[in-house]
Amino acid sequence: MNRDKTASEAGDMMLVRSSHGRGRARVSHAVVVIFLEFFAWGLLTTPMLTVLHETFPQHTFLMNGLVQGVKGFLSFLSAPLIGALSDIWGRKSFLLMTVFFTCAPIPFMRISPWWYFALISVSGIFAVTFSVIFAYVADITEEHERSTAYGLVSATFAASLVTSPAIGAYLSSRYSDSLVVLVATVIAVADIAFVFFLVPESLPDKMRLTSDWGFPISWEQADPFASLRRVGKDSTVLLICVTVFLSYLPEAGQYSSFFLYLKQVIEFTPAAIAAFIAMVGILSIVAQTLFLSVLMRTIGNKNTVLLGLGFQLFQLAWYGFGSEPWMMWAAGTVAAMSSITFPAVSAMVSHSASPDQQGVAQGMITGIRGLCNGLGPALYGFIFFLFNVELTDIPVAGRPAPPTEKSIIPGPPFLFGACAVLFALLVAVFIPERHRLADVKTCSARKSSSASAQDAALTPASDAEDIEPLLQDSSM
Repeated sequence: MNRDKTASEAGDMMLVRSSHGRGRARVSHAVVVIFLEFFAWGLLTTPMLTVLHETFPQHTFLMNGLVQGVKGFLSFLSAPLIGALSDIWGRKSFLLMTVFFTCAPIPFMRISPWWYFALISVSGIFAVTFSVIFAYVADITEEHERSTAYGLVSATFAASLVTSPAIGAYLSSRYSDSLVVLVATVIAVADIAFVFFLVPESLPDKMRLTSDWGFPISWEQADPFASLRRVGKDSTVLLICVTVFLSYLPEAGQYSSFFLYLKQVIEFTPAAIAAFIAMVGILSIVAQTLFLSVLMRTIGNKNTVLLGLGFQLFQLAWYGFGSEPWMMWAAGTVAAMSSITFPAVSAMVSHSASPDQQGVAQGMITGIRGLCNGLGPALYGFIFFLFNVELTDIPVAGRPAPPTEKSIIPGPPFLFGACAVLFALLVAVFIPERHRLADVKTCSARKSSSASAQDAALTPASDAEDIEPLLQDSSM
């Protein structure tokens, strides 16, 4: 009785601290961080196309795929370590680190393009902001609120790309690319300052895993392939990770090369590319804020994932066979609806993980996505290379582009992506509606070498005095 009372009092004190002082972390903090980071990168969309072609005039798609592939693979290697460490040392320090290193290459676009692309590749080690952000949101929201919060964060990512490419294209044509890079650098610095001065810590001290040994985690938690080995130990983990891999592999490849594809193959102008991004971004905001919450309440988490995968399959097939600009515009509306897939999957994973393991759980999914970020761009670049799709001739203003022969399948990589999503859809059908990821909790509990920490992570809520109040917050 006294034990339960003590636990309840501790929980009440923790909740009080969460609403005052240092613990006043809100979803709005995560929203601002994501918006500023990707707004800065969105400004560089048009200058990036020019710099990419000038730096790699031969085999542009292939080199773009290699640069983005190295970045993605390094992200895959680092995501489990950063996710695990954020469960121990808190989210804020790792938010600061990921935002800083992700934005570090921006000023080098004008200083030295070769250094710029080299730093983009190396920045993949810390380019896991979404993993830390989703763990941050999980710390401060209850389970029934989490899918909506994840949708808001993902919608903010889309919102940051609504106007920034158009603004970047306007500044580039009106003034110069150097001004665009300067504005993007200022916004990146503002984002870093916001995290440092205004973002509070979201993870209470009581929820942080500690160790009596020197380094707080073991190689098992830092091993990037541990999440892949862990996948086969739980059927639900396996199904979720395979779904994420098959659905995000084509998305990663598409994101790395689609704007180049629109410019070279479909012959979009820079203004049309900016308008296309704005349209898809606005529709994605609506999909991830309005439709996502409605779908989650009406048809459930799993069916929302299946619906998002269905839209993605349709979108990629349309991109693959589409050869006219109007087809790309029409497919863009479908692409906006497919954006509900990732927040729905993140909510599914978050619902299945214990409150003190959100960083590990999201890190596992981010690790799979990081692997896709490495394989997807490289795979798309290689397929474009095989089909001789290159930026060999950029039209000069006032002179029409040379005629190009329209093939039956203008975008072979997108058709490959549609096949991958079809398999993802078939796998996702077998994901259980509700399942506690016991394997994730068991493996992550080894972060603590003390027996008491292990018992707290593995003991039911009614018997675990240290974690009972917070587990109550995340129960349906």
